[in-house]
Amino acid sequence: MNPSNPLDTVFFIQIPEDSEFSNQAFKIDPTIQIPVQKKVEESAGNFNPAEITTEQVLAGLLTVLAYDRKNPNLDYYRSIVTKVRPDIKTELCEAAILKTKNEDYDLAEEIFMSLHGLDPEDNAIVLNLALFLDQRAESYRRAGLFEDADAYDSDANTYYEQAMGAEPAIPDAFFNAGFFYLKQHKYREAKDAFDTFLALTCDTSDEDMGENGVYKKERAQEIINNIKNQNMDDVRFKNAYDLITAGEEEKGLDEIRMFLQNNPKVWNAWFILGWGLRKMGRFSEAKEAFLQAVKFGGEENAELYNELSLCYVEEKDFDEAEKCLKTAFALEPENTKIISNLGFLSMAKGKKQEARNYFQAVLEYDPNDVIAAGELLKLERNE
Repeated sequence: MNPSNPLDTVFFIQIPEDSEFSNQAFKIDPTIQIPVQKKVEESAGNFNPAEITTEQVLAGLLTVLAYDRKNPNLDYYRSIVTKVRPDIKTELCEAAILKTKNEDYDLAEEIFMSLHGLDPEDNAIVLNLALFLDQRAESYRRAGLFEDADAYDSDANTYYEQAMGAEPAIPDAFFNAGFFYLKQHKYREAKDAFDTFLALTCDTSDEDMGENGVYKKERAQEIINNIKNQNMDDVRFKNAYDLITAGEEEKGLDEIRMFLQNNPKVWNAWFILGWGLRKMGRFSEAKEAFLQAVKFGGEENAELYNELSLCYVEEKDFDEAEKCLKTAFALEPENTKIISNLGFLSMAKGKKQEARNYFQAVLEYDPNDVIAAGELLKLERNE
């Protein structure tokens, strides 16, 4: 996460009533200080209030709306922004979505936070912010930055909960939250979210739902059936995942083994068993659990093959590890964690140029991937 404080780039000044910014669209209150975004070359010592532009004022206002939620003048600042730029919400929303698609996450986050600060009661913005934070968490997790990923997941969870509490209800909030919970192996919460989505849309005709809406209903029902048929909303399943996540692997393994006694063909449960064993360094046992997961239906899960490859690497079986990673890559060709692991495997096999190619490919997808950048630097220094 970005450690810098965006508010450090803002100056607060009093703008005179006769300034260029105080025009027919809006009359400035000279008694309230206005935040102004400084230019790159400006500092507190050389800042010239007479040279400020409308864009600097708008940027400063949006920065404060985004990051200073306790400022006593927020309503006044919002009124300035919306009167000077009536279509600002649409403009910012389009810009944020574009930046997210281009994986310019830092700027996208600033825009989304400004949008939320501008209108915190707009639940469509809240849902879009949740989706963005969710996506950014995935990006950090692929890059191996797990603490940052967890932090963004926590923030995404907060906004998903807010979106699901909206009145009137937003069906898509529950649909998207369902997938968010699935990724965290919170199957009971996922099932509840998808159940609610179907309840909210049950009286809407297929014609009104449209092709995408019909697909969502069918997909939600498919996931609900899968969770129910495999008892993945069982409390032991959830406890196992939570305990292993919290570092209490032994307790988690006990829970998932008891679950497997009654549900021996649930591939997700074998995956969790393997994951817990792998975290404890019991690679041979973990490998067998992962192979069971493949056998019982996990053959389309890239993360399963990625985990299995780690076990083969520990056993020095590089050929099988490569097969697993190539399978994972075929399933998710843009997953930078898998590409990085292909790079590490190449290094283990002494193929430095091949490793360099993989790490460079990671940086093409994510220029901010510190692990890939660090490994490339090591390779250059060791030449």
